[in-house]
Amino acid sequence: MDRRSVLLCGLAAALAACGEPAPRKTGGVGTARPGDRVVPVSSVPSGSGLLVDMPGNAQLLVVQPRSGEFRAFNPSCPHVGSLVNPPAGGVVTCPLHGSTFDPETGAVRKGPATSGLTEVALVRSGDDLVLG
Repeated sequence: MDRRSVLLCGLAAALAACGEPAPRKTGGVGTARPGDRVVPVSSVPSGSGLLVDMPGNAQLLVVQPRSGEFRAFNPSCPHVGSLVNPPAGGVVTCPLHGSTFDPETGAVRKGPATSGLTEVALVRSGDDLVLG
């Protein structure tokens, strides 16, 4: 075996040992149903938000634009579907093409996206936020 064949075999073995890549997360509620717990109220920073893992390999963007006011959005950017980042500096940004959205309403502020983020019904139940 020449050196190139040895290196290629070693690379193939290393890649095989790594296993399957983790599936890409999608935006939305996944397999969750109304009434299912999303996140504790205390986990959502005031004036910001976070991406929350949902069952079925999905994620929701949960925000608290003002103290005690909570909203949830499907974090899939309407432009091409990549997941947006949580709010920073008063804006939600898509890392792929730079679209920006209002963290309070989900409305598009700057394209290339031409529509806003889709809101997901969320209600407070004691110390938790649950799907509405």
